[in-house]
Amino acid sequence: MSTLTIRHLTTYRYLRPVAFGEHRMMLRPRDSHDQRVIEASLEIRPQPTSLHFIVDDFGNQVGIAQFSDCAQELCVESVVYLEQSPPRVSVRDLEERADRFPFDYSADESAEFALCLERTPADPLSDAGDEVAWWARGFLPPDGSIGTFELLTQLSQAIHCTFRYRRREAKGVQQPVETLRLGHGSCRDFAVLMIDAARALGLAARFASGYLVLSADEHGSTHAWAQVYLPGPGWVDFDPTSGSVGKERLVTVAVAHDPQHTLPLHGTYVGTASDSLGMDVKVFTQAS
Repeated sequence: MSTLTIRHLTTYRYLRPVAFGEHRMMLRPRDSHDQRVIEASLEIRPQPTSLHFIVDDFGNQVGIAQFSDCAQELCVESVVYLEQSPPRVSVRDLEERADRFPFDYSADESAEFALCLERTPADPLSDAGDEVAWWARGFLPPDGSIGTFELLTQLSQAIHCTFRYRRREAKGVQQPVETLRLGHGSCRDFAVLMIDAARALGLAARFASGYLVLSADEHGSTHAWAQVYLPGPGWVDFDPTSGSVGKERLVTVAVAHDPQHTLPLHGTYVGTASDSLGMDVKVFTQAS
């Protein structure tokens, strides 16, 4: 078991003082069998008139802040101290029925993970051939049978090895077929591509967001990856940005079937588009 402190600072800057609407934030890591929050603090400037927390349908903690003051900066600083004990997942952890692909989920699993099995409909004009499904099926041998863990590892490593990572400041996520055609994307684009590929093969997959912890102290970043449900170990983390399996360097904050439900921080302000001078995000991590 290891302990880790994560400091996440987000600063919005404006040309002149603006009023702020409701802001929602997902910054507290999830409590689970492999990570546990020991202590957490949240500082917001200007101070909100109200701040309360809810748990959404996916089990993520969401902070909701309301404001009355105007300001030229909005700063949100989250500091979390947590324990981690990431398990090492291997093919030996799979139930026998899921050892080889293809396999069938039980009726209860199919019902519970219906949203994570459902693909976003492709545009019939721009993607008539369903290129992502075609690409995913290219990892299957001629007889269609392959080790399930081997298949997913190959998908993750193929994205890592053949696509170029490109950090994007723009909001939103590229469509999976767009990432496939461009051959580059951000971590969230790679995660969505892997999720769509897994779903095209009939596997339940969801979007995970949180932090990537690098080897050196005082350095980290927000990150996104994929999780695939496998009978036996449950939700298994696959990070196509690095090609890794498991969550040795990952801290999960939010999970959902759609990345729109995992935004770390979003809200509104009253002003013109030209009032916004941009956003700065810094993440510091320290092992102890």
